[in-house]
Amino acid sequence: MNYDIRQITTYRYGAPVGHAHHVLRLMPLERPGQKVRSIQLDIEPKPALRRDGSDFFGNPLTRIDIDSAHDRLVIQLATRVTVDSAAPPPAVATPSWQAVRDRAAVSTDLRPPGPAHGLFPSRLVTVEPDITAYARESFAARRPVLEGARDLAARIKRDFAYVPGATNVSTPPRVCFAERRGVCQDFAHVMIAGLRGLGLPARYVSGYLRTVPKNDGQRLAGAADDAMHAWVQVWCGEPHGWIGLDPTNDMVAGNDHIVVAVGRDYADVAPVAGVVLLSGAQQLEVAVSVTPI
Repeated sequence: MNYDIRQITTYRYGAPVGHAHHVLRLMPLERPGQKVRSIQLDIEPKPALRRDGSDFFGNPLTRIDIDSAHDRLVIQLATRVTVDSAAPPPAVATPSWQAVRDRAAVSTDLRPPGPAHGLFPSRLVTVEPDITAYARESFAARRPVLEGARDLAARIKRDFAYVPGATNVSTPPRVCFAERRGVCQDFAHVMIAGLRGLGLPARYVSGYLRTVPKNDGQRLAGAADDAMHAWVQVWCGEPHGWIGLDPTNDMVAGNDHIVVAVGRDYADVAPVAGVVLLSGAQQLEVAVSVTPI
């Protein structure tokens, strides 16, 4: 599947900003099953310094410094991406979740794809006993790890209400879990917290989701014109590695999902982060379009 993706991010400031430093994670990730055909990232005002590179996990990263006074920042992304994801293995063919847990616990692989980075509490995802207990209901003894993880994603879809505006980027998983409502970021964080509580490696994925309905006319939840999407990767042991699951829609991440960045939680993959020198409020506007071609 080929996609044309457009995103416009606009910050409006209540007073002129004299200096700003930003870190951008907006450009899709080159990975097996995903190829970036073209890309253009325009920034206004023009940065005094721009450096493109990648972070620890291999996510594309752009650092910019703006040293001229401005009361508005506009970031425009235009890219074409081909997604041809490999089908996941049959869930019953994956190892038992206890075997994956035990293998991850003794892994010495500290490279970015290694399971260790998805095992422990992170900045925005703590391990909570009640979330762990909720996740445990999906993992009977010797149950294949992917089967249990898919069941957990299905239960989150069933038990939680998708309510835009009910939370914000700093809402901890325990709040979403207690209130049983939130958005894709919250559902991903809850699922990650539950998996890590059981000793299973889990990562956060940010990206784009197809916004044009399929033949049945149904939009996927999270496929809005004003937001990116978030889902989860669970490590399923060798040789299967990381497999993406979307608890917001109760589905395996596939050709509908375009990966931008992976990390331990949202803090690792925030689309725009940084520091501005400002005395006053700011307003953020985001418009996203993902069109299959």
